[in-house]
Amino acid sequence: MANKTLAFEIGTEELPAFDLHDATTKLGSIAAKALDSAKIPHGTVDVYTTPRRLIVLVADVPERTESSVEEFRGPSAKIAFDENGQPTKAAIGFAKGKGVDPSALERRDENGVEYVYAVKETPSIDVASLLPDLLGSIITGIEWPKSQRWGSRREQFSRPVRWLFAMLGETVVPVEFAGLTAGSKTLGHRFLSPGPHEVSSADALIDVLRANFVVPSEAEREASIREQVKAIEAETGLVSELPAKTMEEVVNLTEYPTVMVGEFDELFLAVPKEITVDAMLVHQRYFPLFNADGSLSNKFLITSNGNPKYHDNIVDGNQRVVAARLYDAKFFYDEDLKQPLEAYVEKLGEVVFQESLGTTRAKADRLVELAGKLSADAGLEGQDAEDAKRAALLCKADLVTGAVVEFTSVQGIMGRYYAKAAGETDQVAEAIADHYRPRFAGDETPASLVGKVVATADKLDTICGLFAVGQGPTGSSDPFALRRSAIGILAMLEDGLNVSLISAIDESLDIFEKNGLEFDRAEARKAIVDFFVTRTKVMLRDRGCAADTIDAVLATGVEEPMVLIARSNALESARSNDKETFEDLAIAYARANNLRDAELGADVDEALLTEHSHALAAAVTQAESTVEKSLAADDYPAALGDLAALRGPIDEFFDNVMVMDEDANVRANNIKLLNKFVSVFANVADFGKMAKK
Repeated sequence: MANKTLAFEIGTEELPAFDLHDATTKLGSIAAKALDSAKIPHGTVDVYTTPRRLIVLVADVPERTESSVEEFRGPSAKIAFDENGQPTKAAIGFAKGKGVDPSALERRDENGVEYVYAVKETPSIDVASLLPDLLGSIITGIEWPKSQRWGSRREQFSRPVRWLFAMLGETVVPVEFAGLTAGSKTLGHRFLSPGPHEVSSADALIDVLRANFVVPSEAEREASIREQVKAIEAETGLVSELPAKTMEEVVNLTEYPTVMVGEFDELFLAVPKEITVDAMLVHQRYFPLFNADGSLSNKFLITSNGNPKYHDNIVDGNQRVVAARLYDAKFFYDEDLKQPLEAYVEKLGEVVFQESLGTTRAKADRLVELAGKLSADAGLEGQDAEDAKRAALLCKADLVTGAVVEFTSVQGIMGRYYAKAAGETDQVAEAIADHYRPRFAGDETPASLVGKVVATADKLDTICGLFAVGQGPTGSSDPFALRRSAIGILAMLEDGLNVSLISAIDESLDIFEKNGLEFDRAEARKAIVDFFVTRTKVMLRDRGCAADTIDAVLATGVEEPMVLIARSNALESARSNDKETFEDLAIAYARANNLRDAELGADVDEALLTEHSHALAAAVTQAESTVEKSLAADDYPAALGDLAALRGPIDEFFDNVMVMDEDANVRANNIKLLNKFVSVFANVADFGKMAKK
């Protein structure tokens, strides 16, 4: 008989949007594994979900499983049976592992050696008899961040399960869960066509849902929303902002999305647009609309799950909600402006930054000092240096303002507005807004050098302080997002902040010590430097740099991330793009390194040198000077070229000089020369880690 479609629906109260999205991505795999483990052949497994339902649709499910015969060869008969022909532990264990009785084992001769075989026959089974338990296992196999019980039930699910639908073709599969038994009825949209609705077969389920105002998949609902938004943009001439995270949530808050336009009083446009957008996007899941010039309009988009027939009522209700939020925003903003931003700095003394590290007010003082040190290292002078310290003092002040307490995502941004209102320089205001950047990998770094200094001081103070009190990240746990902060610092160093990170770490630890924090300075410093080196290594590997290239540079004692990056990139470039130079470097190093003896030192006796050994000594002396100058100028490619030039002299040396001379003094002097040769490479890279490759 022809294969059939299996349809299974779990009907629930409204599920949390992000939890639903995660379950949607995993449900198909859960169902496929359950079918495969039961050895039920099947076709594609499709998943449909809405806030009130999870659906699995499986194509080409047969009425019966396939019968099968499996043969497994076991140990030789000598091992499987004792002298009396009784099965040994080996035979019993083998039989048990294959699911057969030891008495059923067969003996078979293979080229004069007798082996035992287990023959396992699996009969054909009616698929319908397997499905109730199998589908029940799918329900319990879905993992939720949080589950609940309801009524007097002991079963758990993300939200109460209200109905079950399960059919194989036209036959109901009686799955049981939480006191419910699956049937052939489903529910439609909660308001537009609740039902229940009879479904004639598994193949008809999705069509029945569509006919009853249920858009059954995330992708379809998002496409519908975007299409409606596009039409509204064309009609109004306004431009929407549809952040991916908010869109993902809205898609899973609706079964039949209808996009409507609401508006608010223009007086709220006097409030910074960021706080208004935050009130709409984060708190109410409305999409803001902007004018063509990028300014915020007083209109916004509502994604309704209600009956479009009541459009005006729905819009009016949502406008009332957003108005309340915007009145709050305007009130807090107006109240905050009654004092200059600096007045809020002292209130930071009421906010604990970290138990062992004190208040955020204490952190502000540390930032001022660290920003001053970084400014000097970065070459900032005059007003720029003053602006860096001023921004460092004020950058956390908005944390205790009413607007930021109520709308936390605009911290820093509100500080910029309050700084400008208080007469601070534009550079100070922008540095305050930018000091949380970069917030994630790929995010923009602060626009100005002053902003980079303040952002680096903030992140580095947090990293150094938490490592000092033993709160650094461990394994996959990083509750303070220190890895992200470190990556942000590295991004700013790459983007033009020319400072010594190692010196900055030392300065930060000095400040903590000066402020009375007791900690193991050496241990903390080592852990912090290793932490940044590890982050740098990860960055380099992600960009395609070979691990042994990085290790070759690190072996020279490099700690500065930017030096590690520059040298690794140059070495990798030589290795990939200038193979002749790299080969010269590797061979020259390997030839000398194989014979050197560090215990003899590098004090070469000129009087014992021959013509060719003297030529090598002169080349090494010259290379010492040129390599030193190249490294001082941060011209690592030039330093590699200087070393590669030693290939000729070292080849001449080995071709014409008997290194292991019979004269012990000459022999020792030759090895000292090779020691000196190898030492020239020491500050560039350990080519021994790469030469074999």
